Amino acid sequence: MKLTESRHINSILIDILVYIILGLGSFFMLLPLLWMVSSSLKDMGSIFIFPPKWIPNPIQWYNYIAIWQEAPFLGYIENTAIITGICILGDVLSASIVAFGFARLKAPGSNMLFILVLSTMMIPYYVTIIPRYIMFKSWGWIDTFLPLTVPAFFGYPFFIFLLRQFFMTIPRELDDAARIDGCGSFGIYWKVIMPLSRTALLTVGIFSFMENWNDFMAPLIFLNSPEKYTIALGLNFFRGFHAAHWHYLMAASTVALLPCLALFFFAQRYFIQGIVTTGLKG
Repeated sequence: MKLTESRHINSILIDILVYIILGLGSFFMLLPLLWMVSSSLKDMGSIFIFPPKWIPNPIQWYNYIAIWQEAPFLGYIENTAIITGICILGDVLSASIVAFGFARLKAPGSNMLFILVLSTMMIPYYVTIIPRYIMFKSWGWIDTFLPLTVPAFFGYPFFIFLLRQFFMTIPRELDDAARIDGCGSFGIYWKVIMPLSRTALLTVGIFSFMENWNDFMAPLIFLNSPEKYTIALGLNFFRGFHAAHWHYLMAASTVALLPCLALFFFAQRYFIQGIVTTGLKG
């Protein structure tokens, strides 16, 4: 009895220690975010004082009004939303179709082809920048949204991997039943697999949103006109012309970060569930 109680107490103490370590780690990870939000509500003279004031006094709400007057952030957000929305649609459709083929359709050499697709993930992004730029320039796509959106419709290997792993957990008896009812391969994909894969599809959508909303390199290379800038380029442009106004820059950065935080806050349950379920079967 005493041994059982001792093990129970030890288990509780270990759990408490783990939570303390995780709490401290989370706090230190959040420090830059807290500093950014705090600085966005200060005047310029209060940002770099030492020791820092974490709670602004007085709170400068005007900073969030001034950024819309200093730069066309609304246009930047609209451009980013257009690019991100198209890329999410392209990533979900293309990755789900390719993953369906690898997971549900049997063909000679399909496993080797899947390994080949995954191997492309090892190619650094920067290696392909120059060939892609030359190709898009020859097509007249530079300074348009096409280089940023069209590639999403050709499948991203990581998303294909995630969805393929999830599709393999769905019983194949459903495919057989659908074929008996007269469904072809596309009917099984659209009417059986897709409705049962909403969690995995939402996970891919979240990943795609985070990647494209925060993307800086691709818009920097392919966009030239300021009116076509995304929010990441807009922040860099704003920093270049208002380097001394750190309180405005922090306010603009907070506004740019809000959609990502809101999306993860409302969809974190589906996001975590999708990550777990996509790795159940190899």
